[in-house]
Amino acid sequence: MSSGNSRTLAGAVAVRLESVTKKFGAVTAVDSVSLDVSEGELFFLLGPSGCGKTTILRTIAGFEQPDSGRVYFDERDITSTPPHRRNTGMVFQNYALWPHMTVFENVAYGLRVRRVAAHALGRQVAQALDMVAMTPQRERFPNQLSGGQQQRVAVARALVINPGCLLLDDPLSNLDAKLRLEMREEIRRIHRETGVTTIYVTHDQKEALSMARRLAVLSEGRLVQVGTPEEVYRRPASAFVAAFVGETNLLAGTLMQVSGDSGVVRTDVGDVRGILCGFAQVAEGRECTVSIRPEDIEPAQAAGGANSFDAKTVRYTFLGDVGQYVLRVGPSELKALVVAPSGREVVRRVSFPPERVLVFPAPDASTGGGDAG
Repeated sequence: MSSGNSRTLAGAVAVRLESVTKKFGAVTAVDSVSLDVSEGELFFLLGPSGCGKTTILRTIAGFEQPDSGRVYFDERDITSTPPHRRNTGMVFQNYALWPHMTVFENVAYGLRVRRVAAHALGRQVAQALDMVAMTPQRERFPNQLSGGQQQRVAVARALVINPGCLLLDDPLSNLDAKLRLEMREEIRRIHRETGVTTIYVTHDQKEALSMARRLAVLSEGRLVQVGTPEEVYRRPASAFVAAFVGETNLLAGTLMQVSGDSGVVRTDVGDVRGILCGFAQVAEGRECTVSIRPEDIEPAQAAGGANSFDAKTVRYTFLGDVGQYVLRVGPSELKALVVAPSGREVVRRVSFPPERVLVFPAPDASTGGGDAG
């Protein structure tokens, strides 16, 4: 879908949040969040509904004022700078296109507000529409466009002002599954071509894992982990992150034995060995949560070795590229995935490598986050 005509934007900024807190009455939407986004980075804010990610985005844009903390573009404090002086481009979840304006006029709107000369305005709008492959639709109105085309126009309108930072608020949530995949690639392409600092809000884990250079996971207004997609998926900071970013099986248990950075946890399926994560203090007898990814559970041919247990198939679902099992192991049910299944297998025993099993401190009831909270 690329037009092949790249247009690198100038003036991308680094974004820094310093202990930002935002309250709405008695509700703390953002709780002392500090964050650094590098110049030109494609950065994701990921978390469940109500975790504060959109409030952070609106605070960066200037639509919300923090109750405390500071916001910086490069080394410039813009906490009190009004939105129209921050030079940010924002794509809203519902696109927010003017229904009475053509595609051209929607994209040109920000330039007209800035009193850009007509000849420069026409050139910049043409470049922006070319970048998102919407030049043939320039005279259409929003109600004559598909959802994907409206999303492209919204991106063009945000980019045409040559922003220092592009802010995307769950922009693909209104699209069907096939179009979402296409638009993910388009947004990545546009980011590569423009080099603009991009902060993208989503609750879709696959979207974040497949697109981000780095991502931040939020829960109840707090920042719980920042890292690359691989780091967050393979080394989550807490059981919450493990469960939210991708699928996992969680087992409650008691830490029975510690050996270096690994331990043995007594669970209702048996004694499970794994890597200790997120502990401020490690002590035998401590309540724990064990995380095992479905793709790390493998059918075993015979007993022996750590993390090897009898199993019985409860349910099997063929999903094309993978087969999904629900297995009963002891009194618990565990999900397992088999890549490129040749057919339903009879699973009587399973094993999972100890180095792929993560052990977290049980969440503290007062914080919801355990030691890593």
